[in-house]
Amino acid sequence: MFRITQFMRELASAQASGVYPAPARRAGAALSRRGPVVIWNLIRRCNLTCKHCYAQSADHDYAGELSTQEVFNAMDDLKAAGVPALILSGGEPLLRPDFFEIAQRAKDMGFHTSLSSNGTLIDEPMADTIAALGFDYVGISLDGLKATHDKFRRLDGAFDLSLAGVRFLHARGIKVGLRYTMTALNAHDFPPLLELMREEGAHKFYFSHLNYAGRGNIHRGKDAHHMATREAMDRLLDRAWDAAVQGLDEEYVTGNNDADGPYLLHWLEKREPELHARFGPDVRQRLVAWGGNSSGVNVANIDNLGIVHPDTMWWHHALGSVRERKFADIWQDTTDPLMAGLKAKPRSVSGRCAQCSQFDICGGNTRVRAQQLTGDAWSEDPGCYLQDEEIGVQPSQAAVVLGGSSAKVIRLVEVARA
Repeated sequence: MFRITQFMRELASAQASGVYPAPARRAGAALSRRGPVVIWNLIRRCNLTCKHCYAQSADHDYAGELSTQEVFNAMDDLKAAGVPALILSGGEPLLRPDFFEIAQRAKDMGFHTSLSSNGTLIDEPMADTIAALGFDYVGISLDGLKATHDKFRRLDGAFDLSLAGVRFLHARGIKVGLRYTMTALNAHDFPPLLELMREEGAHKFYFSHLNYAGRGNIHRGKDAHHMATREAMDRLLDRAWDAAVQGLDEEYVTGNNDADGPYLLHWLEKREPELHARFGPDVRQRLVAWGGNSSGVNVANIDNLGIVHPDTMWWHHALGSVRERKFADIWQDTTDPLMAGLKAKPRSVSGRCAQCSQFDICGGNTRVRAQQLTGDAWSEDPGCYLQDEEIGVQPSQAAVVLGGSSAKVIRLVEVARA
């Protein structure tokens, strides 16, 4: 996840004070003991069948899901592994009969606890229950305004139900945000969704780039083109910057495309050239510290059957089961070639990613897109929307990576022009 607002607030502070703030840093020893944020698909069942669902959920029960006690046992292991936060998801997690029992235990154990929901089941009594439990955050997915959202969600009235859920939660003082995945079919609704967020008083806007997994995999041919992505990012960065300058309590984040980090520098140079000239190196240093893609490192996924994955988009790659092994043992096991590669610093990549001058920021971007399109998790990310000249890549050259997981680019091979 790329927390745009964090960077914008630091820039706004620097603009006002003339000094770029030094953010507080965790001690190295403490950081090394910290486990990943875990996105937990507690249930696969969902009352909707959304076009881009990575879990390919439907409205029926799925066999073999973890029992309440198995979930509790896994939570004990997660706590022992230093996991700081749980994002409780689905399917639609509110369909799970023991959901609030699980959520209460998560809060009691000290996890930062979030709910990811489609929002259609959040009526006033449900909102009261969510508020009483004290969720730290609730994210509700919207794919556009009414016509677009209902088409994506394959349910007439889905938009009205979800928006009502947002309002019920907001009225009860719950931190609530909108989640939006952009494709070529709903990009036109992105600007009005930003306006809707402000009108409704939602705290956060999560902009997700389409990733090639689940139904998103078969939907990838309709992914937004790179220029549309750049236009959307410009709009999002402009909105986040204006909010930071005004001191608004709004948060903007993105996910599933770590090119957003380097793109922030290009936006800054174009939008605020004086700030870029003064503080560009400081911003870049912060971006490098952010580190880019964290699949298999700082973010993990547990599915409804208890299978651990590097993140939610790697459901086709199992690392192990929490029924059979402790989470920490699964997560630290690098005998799995994918995990060895994801945890390597730097990661071994090829193509544009190997040549990229911004590799230390994005970390090679999203590996699952490369794997889905080429069969090779370490080829260049086809979702990178940065231009060759922006990342120091010569169009007439292709990078070849030789060696093991920590290998660097050894040579450049000329590619014959057509």
